[in-house]
Amino acid sequence: MKGRFGVSADSKQAKLSRRPKYILIAILVIAILALLSTGVYTVKESEEAVIQTFGRYSHTAGPGLHVKFPWPFQNVTILPVQMTQKMELGYYQDATGYHSDQEDSMMITGDMSVVNIDFFLEWKISDPVTYLFSAEDPVDVLRNLLMSSVRSVVGTKTIDDTLTTGKFEIQNEVQEMLMDKLTASDIGVQILDVKVNDSEPPTEDVARAFRDVETAKQEREMALNQATAYRNRKIPEAKAESDRILQEAEAYKTSRVAEAQGLYDRYSTVYEEYRKFPEISKERMYLEILQDALPNVKVVVDDTGTVTKFMPLMDTTNNSLLPQNEDVQKPEQKQGGK
Repeated sequence: MKGRFGVSADSKQAKLSRRPKYILIAILVIAILALLSTGVYTVKESEEAVIQTFGRYSHTAGPGLHVKFPWPFQNVTILPVQMTQKMELGYYQDATGYHSDQEDSMMITGDMSVVNIDFFLEWKISDPVTYLFSAEDPVDVLRNLLMSSVRSVVGTKTIDDTLTTGKFEIQNEVQEMLMDKLTASDIGVQILDVKVNDSEPPTEDVARAFRDVETAKQEREMALNQATAYRNRKIPEAKAESDRILQEAEAYKTSRVAEAQGLYDRYSTVYEEYRKFPEISKERMYLEILQDALPNVKVVVDDTGTVTKFMPLMDTTNNSLLPQNEDVQKPEQKQGGK
C-alpha cells in the first residue's frame, strides 16, 4: 500500500527499525573515542603519575605510555617530581619586573628594629602520593612554614646582623628550622636551598646610615688586612736582623774572649819573668813605656844621681829635635875627680 507521496508504509517502518542500530553504533564510537582520549596518557621523564580509582589512590606510574580506565572510573594526576621549583618571600615578579611585598618582607628583629628582608626558596616534590593527599594546598602550607621559620629566626637577630654580616647564618638557621617543620608536617616536599635575597631598612635614611656602617666595616677589614700583611712582612725582616745582630755579638764575644785570653797568657809570661828577675823586668818595662809614650824622641837617661832624669836632645843648628837615626854620644865622665 502506497501512501500520499508514493512511499509505502512498509518502507517507513523499515527505516524506523534501523534507527536504533545507528544510535547504538554512534554511542559505541563515542565510547571508544572517550576511552582513547581519557584512557591513554603519557608520563615524561621528570614526572610521575598518581592514579585514583573511584577517588581512592590506586598506584603510581613512572615515565612512559600508560592505559587506564576512562573517567569516572579512574583519573590520573601527573606531578613534576624531578623539577626544581621556586618560591619568593617578600617580593614577587610580574611582566614589568620585581616588586617588593611589604606585607611579607617587613619583620621585627630581636632588638625591636624593623627590617625588610626577602627570601628565595628552591624545593621539589619528594613523595607524590603524600604531596597529593596530605594537604589540600601543599604549596600554601610550604609558604606558611617558610614565613613562620623566617620570622622566628629574624626575631632572634639584631638589626646589624640582619643587614650586614649575619645573613649567611640567618639563611642556614631558616633552612634547618624549615626542614624540621616539614619533617613533622610531612607534605611530600624536599627543601633544596634557602637564601636571603636582600635585606634593607624600611626607610632610605636608615638604609643610607647602614650603608655607611657597611662601608666603614669594609674599610676596617681592609685596614686589618693591610696591617696583617705589613706584620707578616716585617716579622721575618726583624727576625733576620735579630739573627744578624746575635751572630755579630757572638763573633765579637769570641774575639774578645780570645783577645783577653791572649793578654792573660802574655801577662802570665811577663809575670813569670818578673818573678824570676824583678829588677831587670822593672827596668825593661820602664823603658818600653817610655818608648811607647815618646816614639819619636831621642832620650838620654841620666841615672848617676839619686833621681833618674831624661831629656830630649835638640839640634842646635835649626832648633829641632835630633833625628832618631843620629848617634848621640854620652858625656865622658870626669876622671880623677875633675
